[in-house]
Amino acid sequence: MEDRKIRVAITHGDTNGIGYELIFKTFNEPAMLDICTPIVYGSPKTAAYHRNALDMQANFTIINGADEAVDGRINMLTAFDEEVKIDMGEPTKESGEAAIKALDGAMKDFQDGLFDVLVTTPMTMSEIKGDSYPFKSQNEYITKYVSPNNKPLRIVTNRGMRIAIVSSSPMAEICNTISKDAIESKANMFAETLRRDFRISQPRIAILSLNPKSEQNGKFGKEEEEIIKPAIESINEKRPIAFGPYAADEFFTTQQYEAFDGILAMYYDQAAAPFKLLSTGNGVCLTAGMPLVHTYSNHDCGFADAGKGTADETSFRDAIYLAIDIARNREEYDRPMANPLKKLYNEKRDDGDKNRFHTKDPKTTNTKETVSNE
Repeated sequence: MEDRKIRVAITHGDTNGIGYELIFKTFNEPAMLDICTPIVYGSPKTAAYHRNALDMQANFTIINGADEAVDGRINMLTAFDEEVKIDMGEPTKESGEAAIKALDGAMKDFQDGLFDVLVTTPMTMSEIKGDSYPFKSQNEYITKYVSPNNKPLRIVTNRGMRIAIVSSSPMAEICNTISKDAIESKANMFAETLRRDFRISQPRIAILSLNPKSEQNGKFGKEEEEIIKPAIESINEKRPIAFGPYAADEFFTTQQYEAFDGILAMYYDQAAAPFKLLSTGNGVCLTAGMPLVHTYSNHDCGFADAGKGTADETSFRDAIYLAIDIARNREEYDRPMANPLKKLYNEKRDDGDKNRFHTKDPKTTNTKETVSNE
């Protein structure tokens, strides 16, 4: 990978949404083609329709396979030949199925090693019916294809904050899905992601409480004492990385989050609301815990903006930057592990690290052990 540009597979998303606008605006910046080779899985006819509707200058080269991609160009891979009716701003079964066809093409090519990372534009599964697509989201679909035995870890991130989520279930089911094992599994996966994908050698993770006012003797619920605290203790038996639990309102309003490399929230809204309030822009989502690097912009299909030329591509561009960074970081992280002697050295160094970690609550100390190469 060091001697060539990273190949970025990009799916066109819902064809009635803002996917093509995000792609064209992003690669209208000439420097983008200097750092990667984009392979857009979509439809040349649909792409041309969006280009004309938006009245944009966007040149692309049509290819029939990812192995034909060339550097310095937007490579438009024909994922399907059928005509697709475009109804800008209207989610339809046809537009959703067009998104799935592009995604299917990318999944097949990943298995064949034809690209390095995947960045997806927005789509919705709501209009896609039938037993063939029993998925709630596109990242769930990708995970089932690439890593069927693992549950994905969704991380929302910007330049200064990373929040992972334990449960993505509906609110009525959250309490039933929060368990000691689930928290341990997500926290350990999160820690490994911070080490390997973000190159943070000694990550510190804040664990949020499920209930508000978590320290008031179970007045609002017993999950903290019975589930979350035992999970934190178990995690720290191997390597002290987890702290908490912290009530979310106080944690974010008093800037405690600044002392940590990652935050583990119990459910989606607990992560999304403060993230959007404290972030500039939409941020980026990462589907962690898979061999495939998958990122996407943290916004919806933008049907209200489709065809108007008003969509903000910043988050999508940042998703590409992050995917490239992670690919490089993984290569750097994995390289010494290929050498048995270096692997043994790293294992001994990790054992030594256990004695150097502070388990003291970060709120009461200015010492921060994390070493970040960001």
